[in-house]
Amino acid sequence: METVLVVEDNPINWKVFEKILTKRGGLVAQHTEDVNTIIEIVNANKADIVLMDICLENSYYNGKPINGIEITKLLKANPHTAKVPVILVTALGTKHDSKYFIELSGADGFIGKPVVDHQDFISQIKTLISSRK
Repeated sequence: METVLVVEDNPINWKVFEKILTKRGGLVAQHTEDVNTIIEIVNANKADIVLMDICLENSYYNGKPINGIEITKLLKANPHTAKVPVILVTALGTKHDSKYFIELSGADGFIGKPVVDHQDFISQIKTLISSRK
């Protein structure tokens, strides 16, 4: 079964994602916003894809606050984790801003919140997971 690592600081959003991913997508969902844990999970090949919130209130790296853009850059800069797809999931910006956020971070995709079309959400995730194999 494919595993989705959800990096999200809002517990309600996490529960919504977990339900969509597991019930509609048949995927395993994990959650953390701890940067060292994110890197450890992805580095150990324990996630097939990462859903990355851009604004993270509780994430720190080397003692400094860090956002999802910067975490994505860390993952994409490491040759061992660079191939793991990352989808930015945020309420910031519009579909037009997605290109900017993807270019800035090196992410593989962008989904706006709230997620309204659950089937499209799952389809995008599964497509990126399949493209990695």
